[in-house]
Amino acid sequence: MSSVLYDAQGPRAKRRNVLFTVVFFVAFAALLWWVMDTLADKGQLDWAKWEMFFTSGEPWSTYIWPGLQNTLKAAALAMIIALPLGAVLGIARLSDHVWVRVPAAIVVEFFRSIPVLVLMIFGLALFSEYTSVSSDDRPLYAVVTGLVLYNASVLAEIVRAGILALPKGQAEGAKAIGLRKGQVMRLILLPQAVTAMLPAIVSQLVVIVKDTALGGAVLTFSETLAAANTMSAYYGANTIASFTVVAVIFIALNFALTSFASWLERRLRRAKKSTGAVLSADDNQPNAGAAAGGGGI
Repeated sequence: MSSVLYDAQGPRAKRRNVLFTVVFFVAFAALLWWVMDTLADKGQLDWAKWEMFFTSGEPWSTYIWPGLQNTLKAAALAMIIALPLGAVLGIARLSDHVWVRVPAAIVVEFFRSIPVLVLMIFGLALFSEYTSVSSDDRPLYAVVTGLVLYNASVLAEIVRAGILALPKGQAEGAKAIGLRKGQVMRLILLPQAVTAMLPAIVSQLVVIVKDTALGGAVLTFSETLAAANTMSAYYGANTIASFTVVAVIFIALNFALTSFASWLERRLRRAKKSTGAVLSADDNQPNAGAAAGGGGI
């Protein structure tokens, strides 16, 4: 049986694919066994390296929770600033005025081309040299600045692409009934584009959460990953255990964010489908009577 994209596999192709699958799983199992055996030889799988996370609240209250608070604070601030800024830049790139469109394009392309870590380091130097921000708050400010500048430029392209993906008839129909350009964008284009843009926007928000770890690695920002380093040294180099716990925390955060976005997308789609009113037979009776009376005249 064939399809538009590929032809059905013959007996030889099926046997070859089964063989490749078996070889892959055997190689993967051997690699996994080697990794686990190496960790066991180095004592990283001993219960003593893991028990403090299950029997004591000290690692959670002293290291993980303060670091998680800083991670959530930096990510939340960056999201709150980057989302509207990216929307403004994306809409500005669609402007009919050159003096609006060109500067917005320059800003977006410039900050989108620079690694976010470089922007964080630049922000730290900027706040150190030209502001009165205390040394304790500079890492947070620098991390948020780098995340906002980079992710706002990426979100601007997402917004621009989402609006351009809509049929041209949407804007033309709105202009035909007398709506101004601002009203067309605010009332017609953006509400329809939001649903289409939502998966890409959520992916970028996940990137924001993960990129907060760059501040801990370079700028001494005490976020979750930096807390894992300190915690590992304090509890006798339980590196694997500490970073496994941190990885699970990041997975849970990003899964919660993705799940919320999926729920919101389904809700928006249902709301769009339920906007039309369906008239029953009883609702049509007065119209039918009026039509009959009109015919008699």
